[in-house]
Parts: sequence; structure tokens; C-alpha cells
Amino acid sequence: MKIIYGIGKIRKLRRPVVALGVFDGLHLGHRNILQAVVKKACQIKGTSLVLTFFPHPQGKERLYSLEHRLRLIAELGVDVCIVVNFSRGFAKISAQDFIAKILVKKIKVSFVYVGRNFRFGNKVLGDYRLLAVSAKKYKFGLKIFDVVKSAGVTVSSTAIRRLIKNSEIKKAQELLGRRVSVLGTVTRGNRLGRLLGFSTANIKAHHEVIPPAGIYAVKIILKPGGGSIFPESSSRKIGPSPCFSDEKYNGICYIGTRPTISAGNKSLRIEAHIFDFHKNIYGLMLEIQFIKLIRQDQKFASLKDLSSQIQKDIIFCRKIFV
Repeated sequence: MKIIYGIGKIRKLRRPVVALGVFDGLHLGHRNILQAVVKKACQIKGTSLVLTFFPHPQGKERLYSLEHRLRLIAELGVDVCIVVNFSRGFAKISAQDFIAKILVKKIKVSFVYVGRNFRFGNKVLGDYRLLAVSAKKYKFGLKIFDVVKSAGVTVSSTAIRRLIKNSEIKKAQELLGRRVSVLGTVTRGNRLGRLLGFSTANIKAHHEVIPPAGIYAVKIILKPGGGSIFPESSSRKIGPSPCFSDEKYNGICYIGTRPTISAGNKSLRIEAHIFDFHKNIYGLMLEIQFIKLIRQDQKFASLKDLSSQIQKDIIFCRKIFV
């Protein structure tokens, strides 16, 4: 997938089928829209395109970082993603001008796919009704998607954030349509895990909603390539690499403040132990997919007691993956 940062960097695209939205979390509703865009683009031999925004237009806490979001969009087979810097200047563009000057004149859109609750333009006055009127005026196709429900619950990023923060991992997974996960970069720690007998990867999360403190059984996926939240380059690509593809492992993940070791330090840490793994992965990006909460974080009387409990946790987690 080609990623273009900024409206001014757009070049000619073949019959663009455009999905509009923030798509934070890429939940079931979002996936329905993007999969339909990819299918339509294939049918008309056009370009599947996502137009998204960073930072979040409503200033909400992000469920996923931009990097995580882009990688999930790429996995759905989208050809191009345009990331719009949602600045004060951009926020002042009227809904009518957004349609006429960006969608029609700049992108030359053939079809627009959007959720019924999507709002856009200055003072968020634009909605699907305005898009419907504009579609007739400018002669582009339009498909509106209704809100999706799962087990009677409306699928939304807000609902998923709440579930994750409440440790309701399974329910959040149902709304997402895949496992709850965190994308992060492996950084150097104090190597205390080695002293305890368990090497761990210290993860710097990409400013995402993190599950509550505890010990989790996880799938750990090493990701090809890197990338910053908003790189200076005008474009880049995310996609399968012939040299390095995702590597998947089982493991255990700790989230907490390490009360046994750092009684006065309340900073949250994320540490993952990958089963049967001995490679150097400092600086690499990985995705932690949460399978099950094993136990709550707790303070132990000694490092020996902590090490003994970690051994039990690992044995328990390994049985989950058998």
C-alpha cells in the first residue's frame, strides 16, 4: 500500500474508490467499508483509496496509533492511503469545499464509501446527506454504511476503548473482529529479566490504549520495517517484503509498574517474554496480541518469590497454546 502524507502530494489516480474516515481501531464496521472499497475498485479496475486524518479531529484518545492503523489498512488490500494532517487550517475548510476541491478536483473521485455517522468540514456540518446531494451534482457514486452491531452492542471505537480499559478483552475482540493488540518498538531496559532467568523485550507503545496492569498470554508478531507517527517524507509503502515477513510467536506479557522492584516508580512498563526465542530484536517493531488475562499485577516479598511466580505463569501460558 502506498501512503501519501498530505493533499498536496496527490498525483493522478485511476478511478479512485474512496473510503472517508478516521478508522481508529479498524473495527468490524470499518472493515466492512474498506473491504467493500477494495472489492469495488477491483470490479472497475480502479484504485482503492482511504482518506484518513491525523491527529484525531475530535481530539479523542486514540485506540491505535497512526502506524498501527496504516498497517491494518494495508492488510485489507487497500492500494493507497492519504493521511491528512488535521491542522487548524484544515479544520476551517467548509464541507462543500472539502467535497468540491479535494474529493472532486484533486482526487477526481469515482465512488465514495462512508459510514452514516461520519461528519466532516468546518464545524462538522458535512454528513452523508450533503455527500448524497454532491454525488448527484458532481456525478460520483456513493455508498452509505449503517452502524454495525455485535451481540446487540453498537460497534464503535469508544465502546472498544472502554472494554479494553475494563480488561474485557474477549468482548473488545468481538467488536474489533480480531484480537486486541498493541504496536510498539523494542527498547533497551535494565536487563532485570535476565537476572530473574527470563529475558524480556521492553516495549515502547505507540501512544495507544493499553490494557490494565496484569500478566497476559499473548501472540507476538515481529513486523517488517519501521516508521514514525508522521514522517517527513511525502510518501512511503507498507506491504509484504520479499526479504522479511511477519514472524509469529507465543509468549507472555507483563503490564504494570513492577511494584516488587520499583516501589517508588509508578511509570507503566510493557515487557514481553517470547517463548523459545533468542534473537536480538532491539529497535524492531512488534505487535502484541492479547489472548487472555492470567492474573493481576502484585507485589511479592522477594525477587525469588517473583521469579517463582513467573515460572508458574509461563507454564500456565504454554498450556494455553498447546
